[in-house]
Amino acid sequence: MADIKVIIPAVNEGDSIGKVVSELPKSVSEVIVVNNGSTDDTVENAQKAGATVLTESQRGYGFACLKGMDYIDKQSKAPDIIVFIDGDYSDYPEELDKIVAPILNQNMDFVIGARKKELREAGSMTFPQIFGNELATFLMRLFFRAKFTDLGPFRAIKYDKLKELEMQDKTYGWTVEMQLKALRKKLAYTEVPVRYKKRIGVSKVSGTVKGAIFAGIKILGWIFKYSIK
Repeated sequence: MADIKVIIPAVNEGDSIGKVVSELPKSVSEVIVVNNGSTDDTVENAQKAGATVLTESQRGYGFACLKGMDYIDKQSKAPDIIVFIDGDYSDYPEELDKIVAPILNQNMDFVIGARKKELREAGSMTFPQIFGNELATFLMRLFFRAKFTDLGPFRAIKYDKLKELEMQDKTYGWTVEMQLKALRKKLAYTEVPVRYKKRIGVSKVSGTVKGAIFAGIKILGWIFKYSIK
């Protein structure tokens, strides 16, 4: 049986984090919530739900993910698969089994949960999110012949392949960096359609003009950086 660990970056997700952790399948061996500067009851609710809680004081999605990876690196036994999911309850945690299935059954290295329009709740993605996803995936198809249709945060990757990517981005570019490096390393990848609903609380990225702009700059920066290599 595959050893699956989940990393959840979280900032002020007190109303949602318990739901996310508790609804993940029992096939998960450990859920790691990385508290990234919360001022609410995120930590307490994550612990009550059974998660291991780490603290990363430097704000940034990538900082939080790297903290979770560093924690796993120091464990005596390496897991087989790492799954990333947001803590805002916009994804359906029970669909983790669907996300990891191509790795377990088809020997894929990397799987993206693609938020297909027909499976999204109305209003669950903002205009900046939709536009940014379409632009980024179009550019990846144009420059790298990629087959990605989404930068979805709900994703699974073999642990050894994740280590090979040598992830660096500390903030908004984490997801696109992973996808670009997967292309560069010629990882076997696929997408799985997943449902998506309105998040609980306000997004720190797409919910603000500043966040949307900086995320867009980071995403495009990674794409153009790789296109000229």
